[in-house]
Order: sequence, then structure tokens, then C-alpha cells
Amino acid sequence: MPTGTIMKALSGYYYVKGDDSGETLQCRARGIFKKRGQSPLVGDRVIFEETENGEGTVDEILPRDSALIRPPVANVDLAVLVFSVVRPELNIQLLDKFLVHIEHERLDALLVFTKLDRIPDDEDGERIRRDVEAARELYESIGYDVLLTSAHQGEGIEELRQRLAGHIAVFAGQSGVGKSSLVNALVPGLTLETAEISDKLGRGKHTTRHVELVSVNGGGIVADTPGFSQLDFAELGIDEIGSCFREFRRLADGCKFRGCSHTHEPNCAVQDAFGRGEVSASRYENYKSFMTEWKEIKRRY
Repeated sequence: MPTGTIMKALSGYYYVKGDDSGETLQCRARGIFKKRGQSPLVGDRVIFEETENGEGTVDEILPRDSALIRPPVANVDLAVLVFSVVRPELNIQLLDKFLVHIEHERLDALLVFTKLDRIPDDEDGERIRRDVEAARELYESIGYDVLLTSAHQGEGIEELRQRLAGHIAVFAGQSGVGKSSLVNALVPGLTLETAEISDKLGRGKHTTRHVELVSVNGGGIVADTPGFSQLDFAELGIDEIGSCFREFRRLADGCKFRGCSHTHEPNCAVQDAFGRGEVSASRYENYKSFMTEWKEIKRRY
């Protein structure tokens, strides 16, 4: 029985690329998956077979290394978080929220700031450049890789291609920040649908309506996914949010109390580091905001 990878899922069909043939076969999933309450995901390694009508069936899902719910994709080992610097401007709180989810899934993260070519040559543009540079320095100091890019001018594209080599990566971020434009720049000839930002709403339209894996020259595979406008912490325990901040995680062993919330307890290593200026104000304030949001969610349900 041949093995392969699900490259795309659309309208009940799974498009499986065979390991040996390199060809993609349109497949249906066997009914047994529904009985088990299981669904194949894009990125799944599967055993499949070709049927008489020229299509195929997915017969078995091989063990997964990872599985995301939103976006629904399996075996990803790198999350590329894409944030534009203009239209919409860089949103640090939303970036930290994405990072909490990525850390919770135990994935590595690459931060990509896009649309550098659209920064205006005026006083406002100077402010944007300062904010972008400050953000780059902050997240690199925490331990994240940060790339500055322009899909239209090709800036940073080769560095991004090299960083993706050997990985199955998921591109995530608000709709309209330029994820599809980056993938188009990475894969010449690919024309994933893109859209401009709505002037009225200040955000992009959802241009990608399904998850699809795309092979990148250089050995990487990326998943172009539907844009996200919001995330919540319903699946996280309150004691897990702090561990999803890398710098907090490194400090937590120095806290007096096990399970310290880093908000009010005495002899808290995180609060002490914040007081010394060793933890950024934006990160700590966002952390407290997320903790409050989590409590509100739990109170509601």
C-alpha cells in the first residue's frame, strides 16, 4: 500500500501526494474515520490506495508529530507569524497572543514583518520604522528569529526561503497582512489570491479559504492558511499562559511559590525582573491582559 502526504483538503476531497510516484491523487476518506470521530488533516502522512475510477481512498492516518486545530494542519514544526508594519500596523498584543498559542503547541516560531516598501517617507513613516526596529530588538532578545520583508520588492525573500528549508511551516497572521503575497514570492508561478485592505474596516478580506501545502524551492513546505482575526484561550489552563512566555518560563524556577501567577505573589522572579527593566513593559502588560481575558472566558462558561 502506497504512502503519501495530504497536500490539500477541499469539499470533502483529500489530495494526496505519493512518496514514490510524486503524483497527486484525489481521494475520499474511508467511512471508518467518521465512526472513530477522526478526520484527516492537511499535512497528515497517510496510507492510501487508488480505486477503479481513477480516484483513491485514504485508508490509514500514520502517527502525527503535531496537530493544530486552527488552522487544521498536521505535522507542522515551524510557525511563520506574519505581521504587516502598515495597513494594518504592527499589533504587538496580537503578536504576543499568537506566540502564546504557538508556544502552547510546542512549535518553533519565526516572526516575519511585511510590507516594508509601504512605509511612507514622512514623519509617520519614521515613527513606524522606530517601532519596527524596537519590536525586532525585543523579540530577538527573547530568542525569536525576526525577518523584515517586502514581497513586492523581494526583500528578505531569500532569507525566508533558507529558513524554511527542511521544515513544514504554517503561515499565520491577520487577514490582509500579506501571507499569500509572501508565498507567491517564494514559489514563482504560484498565484494564490490576494486582496487589498478594506479602507472602511482597516483589515483584509479572507483570501485563502482552505489549507494547502506548497513546496518551496530549497526544500521547505509551507501551508497557506485562512487569515485569523482573533484568538482566544479557551483551550489553555490559567497556569499554562505564563509558561508560553519564553522569558517568564526561564525565570519561573526563581519564584517562591510553585504555580506563581506572576501578578501579585511576593518573591516572584518575573515581577522582580520586570521591576529591574529586564522584562519588557509591553510583554508583561499583555500577559496580565491575557490572564484577565482567560478568567472572563472561564466565568462566562
